[in-house]
Amino acid sequence: MDKKSVLLIIGGGIAAFKSLELIRLLKTRGLGVTAIMTKAAEQFVTPLSVASLSGNKVYTDLFSLTDEIEMGHIELSRSADLIVVAPATADLIAKMANGLADDLASTTLLATDKKVLIAPAMNVRMWQHAATQRNIAQARRDGVAMVGPNDGEMACGEFGPGRMAEPAEIVAAIEAQFSVPTRSLQGRKVLITAGPTHEPIDPVRYIGNNSSGKQGYAIAEAAVALGAETILISGPVNLPLPPGAQVMPVETAETMLKYTEDELPCDIAIFAAAVADWRVAATSDEKIKKTGSGTPKLDLVENPDILKTIATRKSKRPKIVVGFAAETENVIENAKKKLAAKGCDLIVANDVSPASGVMGGDTNIVHLVSAKGVETWPRMSKREVAQRLMDRLAAMLAQS
Repeated sequence: MDKKSVLLIIGGGIAAFKSLELIRLLKTRGLGVTAIMTKAAEQFVTPLSVASLSGNKVYTDLFSLTDEIEMGHIELSRSADLIVVAPATADLIAKMANGLADDLASTTLLATDKKVLIAPAMNVRMWQHAATQRNIAQARRDGVAMVGPNDGEMACGEFGPGRMAEPAEIVAAIEAQFSVPTRSLQGRKVLITAGPTHEPIDPVRYIGNNSSGKQGYAIAEAAVALGAETILISGPVNLPLPPGAQVMPVETAETMLKYTEDELPCDIAIFAAAVADWRVAATSDEKIKKTGSGTPKLDLVENPDILKTIATRKSKRPKIVVGFAAETENVIENAKKKLAAKGCDLIVANDVSPASGVMGGDTNIVHLVSAKGVETWPRMSKREVAQRLMDRLAAMLAQS
């Protein structure tokens, strides 16, 4: 990343203190860093601290007589190779999504023609608010990249999603923005399933699981980045839509299978969805009531095996079929058995026991299991797993 430069916009929030470590890490990697600080950011870190670490002047005022003589906000917005907003507060994200420009930071973002990467940081309830999620979805549609937020304890004492990604994670995301893909999937079609399925019991109840869909959605983003026509068949999740992907929402395993078969042929099919193994044989048309005579009996039947159905097709089988094995014990052994039983080309296995923090979390440790053996990757963000996996699959496709 030598000779590359980053314009770092520091928003106002307690996470602003992490921007100092972020600047230090970027400088050690040879990146030039120039910073803009909002007025609120100055309440948490000083411009002097930021200037000392970056080695450059810190910009704070839209109406600076000296800077704006040379149209400073225009020059700042276009002189860097990448704009990074960390922390990206709810206010800054709202301004970005709606094209507002009332200070130097938001004006610079509106005037830029460069890529933008944001690291959201806010209270969990602010993050989960419908307005924030709407703004995040719009920012993604506008091409803004995002790292985090992570789950964890907030400065206010609450716990949940909203913590800014750690500086090392942000650096990795910045490196990914600067990296040139070694493979291309231009002209190829990639199909991905993600999230859980909800199998109805009655009009208000269902059989489901805790899958967040984060890994599948990250894979869809990575496929789009490599130029693939990307079809994402998604169970019910609470995630922004991946820009550039065609998203097909579904509820049940049977519908997911139908949509999958309708999209064949394709070059690569990746089955990351956590499909419910069983469904109720006969769904009740009315809400099942308590009668006082005991628990109602639910007759369960197996759902279709989507991975095996597609992997063993005689016609229109994708060139590469990838399954996921979410296990709580004997992860690699169970993945090897699944590889043999399903007829797919590759199994991505991971430990989803509560202690692992994988189910619903932002990181993953995966094992790639194939006929050639087992390859274990270190813990990394789900976005990094997705990028590495799609690069590997692009290479496999080229070799085939």
